[in-house]
Amino acid sequence: MLRIHFGWSDLQNVRIARQPDPLWELMCAICRWQTHQGPLAFGHWRRETTERLTQDARAAHALRILRTYVPTSGYIPDFLTPTVTGEGLEAGLEAVRATPRDRLALELTRLAASTRFPRRVRGLYEPTFGSLMLVADVMRHSFRTLLEPYWEQVRSAVSDDVCLRTRTLLDGGTAALLDGLRPFARWNPPYLDVDYPVDRELRLEGRGLVLVPSFFCWRRPTALADPGLDPVLVYPVTKQPIEILRTGGERLDRLLGRTRTAVLVDVAGHRVRTTTEVAVSLGLAPASASYQIGVLRGAGLVVSHRDGKHVAHSATPLAHSLLAGTGATIR
Repeated sequence: MLRIHFGWSDLQNVRIARQPDPLWELMCAICRWQTHQGPLAFGHWRRETTERLTQDARAAHALRILRTYVPTSGYIPDFLTPTVTGEGLEAGLEAVRATPRDRLALELTRLAASTRFPRRVRGLYEPTFGSLMLVADVMRHSFRTLLEPYWEQVRSAVSDDVCLRTRTLLDGGTAALLDGLRPFARWNPPYLDVDYPVDRELRLEGRGLVLVPSFFCWRRPTALADPGLDPVLVYPVTKQPIEILRTGGERLDRLLGRTRTAVLVDVAGHRVRTTTEVAVSLGLAPASASYQIGVLRGAGLVVSHRDGKHVAHSATPLAHSLLAGTGATIR
């Protein structure tokens, strides 16, 4: 169990990351790829990723190097997941490249105590700018292979979770937000007791806590190993399996028509979707997209509401059930 100690000032400084953090998602995705955890949630993603790796020697080489620093269990160096800023992949990689030499040496020494480094990557033991450039390069390449093709699904799932947590915070305050992290964390004031593979204590000491929702985090939350760094808690979000509309989609095409099916899948893959976004995504004329959404709304598969200057559309539970029943889960 990880016991996080809160003070009064910490409760005033609990924040939620508004979008997925690329480097935390990358670390979690590498763990999922290596351990084969979550066969239903990640099975299709793992098969597609494995296929891409067999066809791209450079991507496979980059992932082999990076896996050296991401064991399936135990310690993962904190410098691979720098402070969450919400500024995207390149900002995160720049922070990795800026890791102080003494910190890099300390973390790699700790990792080496439990992991054998292959000869080809022992050069990273020499904490130089060049070694950090290599790390950043293999992280970028691995992100493009493991995550980039699925980033919209990741963003959509995280966005849904952020909306849920934000409503909880507005309705019930910080205590309700922390209590809402069940079942993988329990709010026992002034402690947050988190399901964790080892026993640890984390004292926030006025620094607050950043909650980071993650698609590829699995079963239990994770956190930085060094208690002196800015505290974060990465936790798993509710997710649909990553699959592509194939055989089930063909059956749904016969029921709704190909264009209408594509519109429904596009809307269902996001928390909300405007008519313009649907039209641009599918290459439809705005009038055609509007017509198809209207038919779906009349069938009880889409609901619409005005959001400022735009009309936002969402798929109904009936639509999600229909998609799941045909095997046409959402990409």
